[in-house]
Amino acid sequence: MAQATIGDSEFDRATAVTLRESGVYDAQLSPGWTIMGVLNGGYLLAVIGRALGDALPQPHPFAISAQYLSPSMPGPAVVRTETIRSGRRLSTGQASLFQTAEDGSQVERIRVLASYVDLSTLSDDVRTTAKPPVIPPPEHCLSVTDSPPPPGASALLERLGTRLDPATTGWTLGTPSGLGEMRGWFTLADDRDADPYSLLLTVDALPPTSFEIGLQGWTPTIELTAHVRCLPAPGPLRVSLVTRNLAGGFLEEDAEVWDSADRLVAQSRQLARAPRG
Repeated sequence: MAQATIGDSEFDRATAVTLRESGVYDAQLSPGWTIMGVLNGGYLLAVIGRALGDALPQPHPFAISAQYLSPSMPGPAVVRTETIRSGRRLSTGQASLFQTAEDGSQVERIRVLASYVDLSTLSDDVRTTAKPPVIPPPEHCLSVTDSPPPPGASALLERLGTRLDPATTGWTLGTPSGLGEMRGWFTLADDRDADPYSLLLTVDALPPTSFEIGLQGWTPTIELTAHVRCLPAPGPLRVSLVTRNLAGGFLEEDAEVWDSADRLVAQSRQLARAPRG
């Protein structure tokens, strides 16, 4: 398969937005990015992220926080943006994604507050104690075709080249580790190189850590905050997810994304409702 370039891949087409009028963008949400018939939260964040990237002076999402108010479905949507602060190095905006209900009313699905920068202008001074996750080579990891798929139909899996660390896939055999960890290599199926918008998908694209706790089923996101730290180098990404606390029917999930140059390129934390199973 010829490698897709940024701009002509299925991901780019599926997250495209069209300016209707100042601050208002039309989108066609694709059924190809669903899990159990509901659109993936990271995919939706990328759609809104593109609208804000067009509306604000700086091009790249830097810190973006979303409240997921109701499930989004494939079909038409409208993203309404507002510039809160326009600065020379950093700008802040907010956006909401709406869909039309059967009764004709406009339903707000997601509300986002975000700061944008030009990542290419950031300092290259890095001082960190963080280390990339240790994951076996991709050929020693499990693809989605190597094991039973997660419960429920998932068109999203067909668009990803994810390969999971066998140490975090006990759930596929009915023997979850109980540790609440998920690790793997991440690419899009057409090998499109990562960019700041696809990183918004990456932080929410692996199977949820709840599977390794022994709970399988839909794990809807309540809130997701992502930080994009730098422009990723070409090549596959390594993703690590960890849940340390499940209480009251909700769990947190912390994600780290590392590029092929061993740089931490994205981080996120989300609060999700635990499956009832």
